[in-house]
Amino acid sequence: QVQLVEFGGGLVQPGGSLRLSCVASGGTFSGHVMAWFRQAPGKEREFVAAIRWSDGATNYADSVSVRFTMSRDITKELVYLQMNRLKPEDTAVYYCAARIGGVIPKDWVYDYWGQGTQVTVSS
Repeated sequence: QVQLVEFGGGLVQPGGSLRLSCVASGGTFSGHVMAWFRQAPGKEREFVAAIRWSDGATNYADSVSVRFTMSRDITKELVYLQMNRLKPEDTAVYYCAARIGGVIPKDWVYDYWGQGTQVTVSS
């Protein structure tokens, strides 16, 4: 059973940076896509970024593409989301997710989810 655990959230000022991590366990991930989604209060969960485990190819939502970077560490089975130039509108609970197959920016196709970590951008 694949398990995902996120950590690294917190409170940061606008313009600041934060790095989220997600540790994956319970399987082999060569055929997986790992993704980050987020959900702000009163809004639907939205796609943020994804990475193909096999070759590290990434995909980003337009709203974050020039500010966020997703990467992975194969040996540690970790994925990261480096978030720079954070804005108040980035405030949300961030979730790590995984699926077997290609990158699809829709949450309902992902089979495994972490519990989420809160990111708050505020002065």
